[in-house]
Amino acid sequence: MTGEEYENLAHLRRARGRMDREFAEPLDVPALARTALMSTAHFARQFKITYGESPYNYLMTRRIERAKSLLRSGELSVTEVCLAVGCTSLGSFSARFTQLVGMTPTAYRAGDHGELSGVPSCVTKHATRPDRRSRIKEASPVPAS
Repeated sequence: MTGEEYENLAHLRRARGRMDREFAEPLDVPALARTALMSTAHFARQFKITYGESPYNYLMTRRIERAKSLLRSGELSVTEVCLAVGCTSLGSFSARFTQLVGMTPTAYRAGDHGELSGVPSCVTKHATRPDRRSRIKEASPVPAS
């Protein structure tokens, strides 16, 4: 790797770290590109090349990950969870949640999460992390033979 590539990676990590910390804030790609000291288009391209998904998809995955945790606690309504993780549209939140998790937020909240009690939060976070790519693979049609 060249010095410039290391520098770009450091800038991308800064933007990704911001998404990890400030997922509930109203972040958009231009703001994240400024954090990475890149143009919007260059940032979006480099982020996808480096992390395998667009900045928006990464941010939504972080939001859904946090939403799952809040829904498991059962203390907040789905609407309150939607707003707590930085989403402004309940419909868009529910659609993305269903796409990533495979069930609606209401169904997830009502589910039995007892198997996760007593498990350290770092392990729970990894085990319950939404995976957009696997959900898409499950939904892909089987090729005709």
